[in-house]
Amino acid sequence: MAVPSAQKLERQSWLGALESVSVLQARPDATLPALCHELAQTHGDRQALCDEHQSLSFAALGGRVSGYARWALAQDLGPGQTVGLLMHNSAEYAAIWLGLSQAGCAVALLNTSLAADALVHCVTAAASSHLVFAACFLPVVQAAMLRLPAAMRYWIHGDAECAPDHPRIDLAVHDILSAPPQLTALPALDPQSVALLVYTSGTTGLPKAARLTHARIIEWSFWFAGLLDVKPTDRLYNCLPLYHSTGGIVAIGATLVRGGAVVIRERFSASRFWEDVVDENCTIFFYIGELCRYLTQAPPRPSETEHRLRLCCGNGLAPAVWQPFQARFNIPRIIEFYAATEGSVSLYNCAGRPGAIGHVPAFLKHSFPVVLVRTAPETGEVLRDRDGLCIMCKADEIGEALGKISGTAAMPARQFDGYTDTAASARKVLFDVLTPGDAWFRTGDLMREDSEGYYYFVERLGDTFRWKGENVSTEEVANVLRGCPGVREAVVFGVPIPSVEGRAGMAAITVDQDFSLPSLLAEVEGHLPDYARPLFVRICQTLDLTGTFKYKKDRLARAGFAPSAGDLVWFYDRTKGSFRVCDEALYQQLLSGNLRL
Repeated sequence: MAVPSAQKLERQSWLGALESVSVLQARPDATLPALCHELAQTHGDRQALCDEHQSLSFAALGGRVSGYARWALAQDLGPGQTVGLLMHNSAEYAAIWLGLSQAGCAVALLNTSLAADALVHCVTAAASSHLVFAACFLPVVQAAMLRLPAAMRYWIHGDAECAPDHPRIDLAVHDILSAPPQLTALPALDPQSVALLVYTSGTTGLPKAARLTHARIIEWSFWFAGLLDVKPTDRLYNCLPLYHSTGGIVAIGATLVRGGAVVIRERFSASRFWEDVVDENCTIFFYIGELCRYLTQAPPRPSETEHRLRLCCGNGLAPAVWQPFQARFNIPRIIEFYAATEGSVSLYNCAGRPGAIGHVPAFLKHSFPVVLVRTAPETGEVLRDRDGLCIMCKADEIGEALGKISGTAAMPARQFDGYTDTAASARKVLFDVLTPGDAWFRTGDLMREDSEGYYYFVERLGDTFRWKGENVSTEEVANVLRGCPGVREAVVFGVPIPSVEGRAGMAAITVDQDFSLPSLLAEVEGHLPDYARPLFVRICQTLDLTGTFKYKKDRLARAGFAPSAGDLVWFYDRTKGSFRVCDEALYQQLLSGNLRL
């Protein structure tokens, strides 16, 4: 049988996505929660979601969605109100946000790594009136309660005998589902209303809550269902965080709307990944680049080529990892994509070009307007010509990616619905790009486009870097370090490590006699999620400033974590749970890739 060419596969994928989304034109009021009830009628006892502890058929999922919606209505929750959700990955997680959003309220998907200041910030930024959390997060929530609004109501999911004052949402919903069915119809949803708040680091400061409307979610679901040609026989393996848009919305929505099943795992495990994929008979999985790198570095397993996978889809797969990963594990097809959760930029590499994050076929250029514009290297400011318009990049020239904002409800993915922070929303919109008065979304990402129209990610613009699949705000980390006893100044940046995806966090600090490494470790562990904690700390005599009193990061970033005669560099050894001196021997280990991070 002849293998389709890359160009043919690309065209099939794009046309499949466009055809799939076109179904929504006849159903402008469609939403994913409402569709769950239709899917329950169509697919009945077929498996929809499963995890290590339970399996939900389409009928059971429809019932759960209805149960959580009726629970929300009983709490007078509806449009204009927000519920925070703090739980690990599970089938129930998806049922909860689908049900609560069916009642009209927005659900804030909280990162399970959050604690202390970051958790308080994210809950209050969403203006949540209720917080639903798994019993295992009780200590974290209790530590934050004194700084959360006094009127906040707390609901536990799961057994928590030590917290009798907090009602259990799972028991309340069980009672609703056990009672005689109610004939009262659930409220109709406005597709333009906010269904979810998903947090993003952006370019500066603490996480921002990005608004996702029902219209955007349903369009994503049908788009990826067509792009991946999902069928009812497909089983998708999903170990990505459900509080992110890829794992929690795209992977689940795209599979469910076509009648497929989603196999959910609490977290990624390199040691059990292939056994899981084989045992669950999975045909698709979603990835982030780090996941693929971990698998490639893991020892060989007999099961790693015994799978039935037909493709994998995701983002961040580095060029150096792509081909070894695909060859070793016999992956028939890889679809890499780039998309901003809250923005109007989306790119898809359906042709399998290693390292490329996307390519827009010529016949679709007018429908997917993406441009790269020149920026000033020192400041990141967009450069303009004598007419005040942006200067477009030439082939292979690096520039910031912008996406046209359509301003129409007909194309939800081309809109920018903003954040709960109005000022932050305004900073993401750039006017007068190609023509006077036009509006474009700023991704904050530097890319290059080659002569064939393939896009390649270069790095983040500004004060954010990516590590372990997460965006890390340098200012957030620096503020925590400055609160540590003995730290006088702190500047944070990302540094590359050979053969490792993303950039590891590094801090350069000046200290006084009150400083100690154990105190610094306690401070970052108490206030920062694991992925945001600096892997390297350089203790400096002084930190250079610009004329406008901003720290000069360039020299420090160039030096990286290399040992220096003047400065002492410390490396956080996760295996020992402590810092150790980054001497020449350790430095060479890191460069060679022989040290597991």
